[in-house]
Amino acid sequence: MNDKIDDMEQWNAHLKRLKKLADERKQILALEGMQALDAILDHPQPNALIHSFAEEDLLFLIHHIGPEDSLDIIAMASDRQWEFILDIETWRKDRINLNAVTEWLGLLLKAAPERFIHWATTEKLSLLEYLLFHSIEVLVREHDQDPSELGEGLTTYDDVFYFRIPETKYAEDADTDFKEQHQELLNRIIDHLAKIDHVFYQQTLLRSANVISAESEEEAFRLRNFRLAEKGFVPFHEAVGVFQPISVDHLKKRKKIVALQLEPESFVPMPVNHTSMMGEDNLFSKALGKITDFNILQQLQTEFAGVCNQLIATEPNPVRTRDELKAIVKKACGIISISLENLLLKNNAAADVMTEEYIMTYPLIDLFRNGYGEVAGLRQETKTWQENSWVSEKKLPLSFWGERLVGVIGGLLINRPKFYDAPPSGNLYREFACMADIDITRSILKQAMAYDNLLSTMAIPTKNFSKDRFITCENLLMTLWTRHCLGLSPEMKPIPVSVFRPFFTDLWDQGKTPPAIKEPKKTELLQWLASESGLSNKKISQDIGNALELLFDDIAKDYGTIQPEDIDPRFVTMFLLVQD
Repeated sequence: MNDKIDDMEQWNAHLKRLKKLADERKQILALEGMQALDAILDHPQPNALIHSFAEEDLLFLIHHIGPEDSLDIIAMASDRQWEFILDIETWRKDRINLNAVTEWLGLLLKAAPERFIHWATTEKLSLLEYLLFHSIEVLVREHDQDPSELGEGLTTYDDVFYFRIPETKYAEDADTDFKEQHQELLNRIIDHLAKIDHVFYQQTLLRSANVISAESEEEAFRLRNFRLAEKGFVPFHEAVGVFQPISVDHLKKRKKIVALQLEPESFVPMPVNHTSMMGEDNLFSKALGKITDFNILQQLQTEFAGVCNQLIATEPNPVRTRDELKAIVKKACGIISISLENLLLKNNAAADVMTEEYIMTYPLIDLFRNGYGEVAGLRQETKTWQENSWVSEKKLPLSFWGERLVGVIGGLLINRPKFYDAPPSGNLYREFACMADIDITRSILKQAMAYDNLLSTMAIPTKNFSKDRFITCENLLMTLWTRHCLGLSPEMKPIPVSVFRPFFTDLWDQGKTPPAIKEPKKTELLQWLASESGLSNKKISQDIGNALELLFDDIAKDYGTIQPEDIDPRFVTMFLLVQD
């Protein structure tokens, strides 16, 4: 009984230490660069603190501080953390980047020379030999051979093995600073090898001269992928599977939700950088915030970091800064939140009751795929419609849909669809964050489809469109309607300003402030559209009634305060006009 009590006390003390370290890491990651460095160096146990960082958190911290300023942190990092840094930083997709290898091995050598040499020659010997193969030329002098016969620029430590760094090993665009950095690294590594173990130094030079580059790189890539897979950093062709949609019905529940109690020896550092950037404005972060059990929370946070890491693996460029990581985190939170809303809707459940259970029941990667299915479905619907639309048939540009509609359609047609959010935020596009974004986008897309369907039923001579005019679906309809009201020919030709002014004057409801268009005029437009298309007033009103109301509101906002005599065709976009 006493043994059980002692074990429980030890476990509680262990959990307390883990929570304290997690809080300290979170505080440090929130600091500015040099402040974070000072906080680590002033810590009573800086080595233990550094080792408690998840590898991805430590790498982001190093980039935030600056690699050259982080030498003290790099020196304290564990071998596991060093290996992670090289796995992430020295590869570009499936190829080793020798420039990055030079940079990061140089940093490790500066930070801890003796430890680095021992680690490199025992744990990373294949990488070291690969670097030497691509960097130096090795020559072995015969016993009766004069050294001068070997050529110039050679270095030797024993008058037997000679090496040099030929210019042919550098790319044509390599600058002087890189060459100096590269040569300094090689000379320091070789010098350390020769001093520590001369026989091993000779063996290394000999092996490096006989490296089979393709086989060495392929094996290194295989081992790297194996190490990184558990963190979500899988190869690009596998990582894009995160965007493969699955339906709510195909979500699979875990047989075992989460371990209620972790074993001390199973502890791995928990990433905190990702969850610290989540914010509290989405359904997923609110659900996570309700979980108070440290064990469960730690596992879910690690799982969420894995989802973010897989998203990072799909990015064409490295993700290194806080802002870049925050964008990834925001995307993951938003898409998972969409999935949670799907589940709530399907089960007719309350958010404050079920969301916590959902994130403990379903793998977060599956929730992401389910949420992304809503976005992917919109994109596929848009592509299918766009390929068969009247606008495509008439070979009209995408800009024909006007700013509001083209923003939504364009955001859905790109490879990674985004939500068009220009009016509120001014940033044009952002990631989808909730089902409301999906519903708004779908509603606007249906308006564009309805416009397209309406135009396909009207006899519009698109071949006569003016080449020097910016024609949109809105000014097309408004110009044709205006020409009809003025008794002009049904052609898409600019209207003289003097002819347009009486029509413009008659548009406005004189008793309204702010300015508004007369209701009878709106009815006239609806009736004209019905007569031209053959569709009923009710059908047109159902399909594009809201779009037409927005169009009239825009006209009232942009032109309601302009006097008829002040109209200038250069600044009118809703009607095609020409100066008399």
